Amino acid sequence: MSDSIIAFQGVEYHISTRNEGNRAILRGVSCDIHRGETIALLGRSGSGKTTLLKLINRLREPSGGNVYINGKSAREWDLIQLRRSIGYVIQEVGLFPHRTVAENVCLLPRLEKWAEVKVAQRFEEVMHLIGLSPGEYASRYPRELSGGQRQRIGVARALALDPAILLMDEPFGALDPVTRAEIQREFAALAKRVCKTVVLVTHDVREALLLGSRIALLDDGRLVASATPQEFLRLEHPVARQFLAASELKAGVDA
Repeated sequence: MSDSIIAFQGVEYHISTRNEGNRAILRGVSCDIHRGETIALLGRSGSGKTTLLKLINRLREPSGGNVYINGKSAREWDLIQLRRSIGYVIQEVGLFPHRTVAENVCLLPRLEKWAEVKVAQRFEEVMHLIGLSPGEYASRYPRELSGGQRQRIGVARALALDPAILLMDEPFGALDPVTRAEIQREFAALAKRVCKTVVLVTHDVREALLLGSRIALLDDGRLVASATPQEFLRLEHPVARQFLAASELKAGVDA
């Protein structure tokens, strides 16, 4: 764990249902995530990838095993401190509709009681990072933005406290294909500039290959493969081959 910013050790997650009794969502997952990498959690719906992501900021608690953040068990972290040290971007963005762009982006810095000069400076910095003019968008409301613009603002808000870790739960899934491709390319460039550790949930193998420095493949709650994009193209695991076949990708094809 010494060189890992996030580590899963034998993680289990079970739920109790009336019809099925105790059902395993995650089964003995062990994985290290290293500082500065973008790891794409890939899998079918129900494979456990979103549950694994939510264990990092304790939106879920493991039924067994442990999750470590910076070498410290997530259970030992103060919950508010932990969540404010981790950026979180979701598909629906979750902007407050009655707050302006500036108010949405600056919410956490103000809760942390930053000086207003520092808040204003950080707002300009993150808006430039996502490619939107601070002056043009500061006073707009979410309803006045396109879907792509709202998603960019969601990323800006997640970056506002300059967290070391950024969690992204299918953040581009609700966008049309053209806008999605544009933002994926922009995010790939952004990830290189800001040097964050990014954990991205996706069921889109092309997105995983484009954005991930490593792809963690989950199937039925188990981690079945961990590979770089080029290694993933050559995997013989049947689930990996199914994803590649569905997207008409294969080894040697530029993804």
